[in-house]
Amino acid sequence: MPKKDEETYLDYKRRVIDIKSESFCGAKWYNATIWLGSGMTTSCHHPPAHRIPPVHLLEENPSLIHNTPEKKQDREMMQRGEKPAGCDYCWRMEDLSQDTVSDRVYKTVIYTEEELENAFNTSTNTNVNLRTLEIAFDRTCQFACSYCNPAFSSTWVNDIRRSGPYIDLVSDGRGHFNHAHDHSQLYKFGETNPYVEAFFRWWESDLHRTLRELRITGGEPLMSGHTWKLLDWFRANKGASSTRLAINSNLGQEVDLDRLMESIDGTEVDLYTSNESIGSHAEYIRDGLVWEDWIRNVETVLSSKKFREVHVMCTINALCLESLPEFLDLIVSWKLRHGRNFPSFTLNIMRFPSFQGVLTLPIDARKQHAERLSQFLVRHKGHNYLHDHEIAHVNRLISYLLDNPDPDNQALLRRDFVAFYKQYDQRRGKDFCATFPKLKEFYEQN
Repeated sequence: MPKKDEETYLDYKRRVIDIKSESFCGAKWYNATIWLGSGMTTSCHHPPAHRIPPVHLLEENPSLIHNTPEKKQDREMMQRGEKPAGCDYCWRMEDLSQDTVSDRVYKTVIYTEEELENAFNTSTNTNVNLRTLEIAFDRTCQFACSYCNPAFSSTWVNDIRRSGPYIDLVSDGRGHFNHAHDHSQLYKFGETNPYVEAFFRWWESDLHRTLRELRITGGEPLMSGHTWKLLDWFRANKGASSTRLAINSNLGQEVDLDRLMESIDGTEVDLYTSNESIGSHAEYIRDGLVWEDWIRNVETVLSSKKFREVHVMCTINALCLESLPEFLDLIVSWKLRHGRNFPSFTLNIMRFPSFQGVLTLPIDARKQHAERLSQFLVRHKGHNYLHDHEIAHVNRLISYLLDNPDPDNQALLRRDFVAFYKQYDQRRGKDFCATFPKLKEFYEQN
């Protein structure tokens, strides 16, 4: 990494990023998330996804699954110091304070200073080779998490097709829950998907030589045959690629961990899993999860020594805050037994659906949650098992809880919050007030 040991992330931003432009982000050149089931891409998980160029153009240049006209336009804006609208999450975070470190810093620091300089000086028309890639082959998933939707989960699709759309959600402008998102899976099981074909052509020709990290997501990627095809390629071509493989998995009970650990034997792999609360809270938020199964599978992974690192991605929403500090304490207990990267964690503040976001909560509740997170940091202050980025993520969440005013449409968000979870309870056989008794009064008043 180009960040110096003695540097803070803010120091790094001023030294490396700001001298290029006030809007530069290395992810716009070197990182991508690509959903091959829908033919969509974006530069990271914040900007809205956009359409990959037409299929016939991919036959000649499969790298267009990343080098789209939209990304090239955004790169040119960043070279001029202008701020692309799709990256507004980072601009809003930075507007909170000059000392706030937004995600574009974390997504830039992973590249060398030479790579960043080359990106900044590259002609906009140039097709750039990726260094880091997150890819989803399809949306097959056995979970239907409350903050997810049919675009990313086949189980969510079944919910909508069985019970119809969720109704009366006025603030959900993206229509997450009102249709089956058939555009997210353009090709049925068994059909040839030209986007998947383009990826494998690019991968086998030269992407496996230039890519530093390939991260497979979903859906649940371990339920996709394309994932196992790629794992077979790594096993059959040992030493042919220096790409480090990373796999997302919800680590639910249906996941075949034995097959995974056998398949990656001798391959350097990072494993990413997801959770952000404990016990019944986790089972409510992440429908399909069985808490004890998840704990058991995480501990199997940590004890196996098969993975280079293990990471837990926390999607920060209104419901997880009550048990988030205890969840982070659980992660620390694992670190103390297995090492500071087993696992590490990130706190990713959820933006959509906005009515499930933390700003839906009353300010007094947000202050209480911020205080409990501050106490978590105090408990673990001075120990080296927390990474700088983990401490920064907790501090960022604390600032987000305390420094943001109530949204102008907060009354509407709260109304939609209740409307959604009433329907969610009915469809999924759950009970909001029994699971979150501290939110019962808030729930019943809105």
